[in-house]
Amino acid sequence: MRFPLIKVLKTGILIELDYMHPQEQEVVRALLNVVIVEGKTYPQKRPLSQVEFSTYWLSKDAFVVRTSVQDATHKPKEILGAFYLKPNFPGRCCHICNAGFIVQPGLRSQGIGRFMGEAMLLIAASLGYEAVMFNLVFETNIPSITLWQSLGFEIIGRIPCAAKLKDEQVVDALIMYRALG
Repeated sequence: MRFPLIKVLKTGILIELDYMHPQEQEVVRALLNVVIVEGKTYPQKRPLSQVEFSTYWLSKDAFVVRTSVQDATHKPKEILGAFYLKPNFPGRCCHICNAGFIVQPGLRSQGIGRFMGEAMLLIAASLGYEAVMFNLVFETNIPSITLWQSLGFEIIGRIPCAAKLKDEQVVDALIMYRALG
């Protein structure tokens, strides 16, 4: 695949999806920590240190969505979202991948997640993965469930009482799966 992938959002913003650059790691870690502190979608309870972030997010392939062009104020490109892509299992099962996604809170529901999801499916196939599996999609994360089902994912399992959200609500987690190719 050739990067960056370019898209115009319905808001007219030109964005690009590309491999994460080393200088973007801290911005992505900060964004992930915002999502973790929200306490609604990721299993971690506390913000990740740089080492914890590297182990979790940077173990294989990591991507960002950023604004595509600098505006007249010459501000640097802004990170709008990010995702990782890695084998879900080792060895004989490494043909099934896993991915995790984050979007800036103020930019959700603008098509960034869909753009990343569609791109991830193409990237995963181009890297030789045969399927994608999400292990823990909290049942209260309706936007994600809706997005993944619209992209052909099936719910193949349910883990009862898998997550204790920040507000102490206990929810099930769904296992979602999609074959590639």
